[in-house]
Amino acid sequence: QVHIVESGGALVQPGGSLRLSCVFSEHIDKTLSMAWYRQTPGNEREWVATSQGAVSLFADSVQGRFTISRDDARNTVFLQMNDLKPEDTAVYFCTSNSAWGQGTQVTVSA
Repeated sequence: QVHIVESGGALVQPGGSLRLSCVFSEHIDKTLSMAWYRQTPGNEREWVATSQGAVSLFADSVQGRFTISRDDARNTVFLQMNDLKPEDTAVYFCTSNSAWGQGTQVTVSA
């Protein structure tokens, strides 16, 4: 099974930006289907975005602020998060083919 490692989480002020990375242990290409989720304590994981081929879909709560890009040569998918809000605070996970990473913490606070 593919192994996934997320990174890039940090403490950032409201209005700031972060870029999360999701590195796959296997080669990725344009056929990759993957998703980002986030989770806060005591809550279920919330879908954030999906990337399938050339198509990306985003939850209403992040639409227009988050984007997805890929670097196939580095087996990496990025989640660019702009105009961050306190409600974006969560552990962010990426997943593909039932494999999940360990998550990376994003904290948005003044």
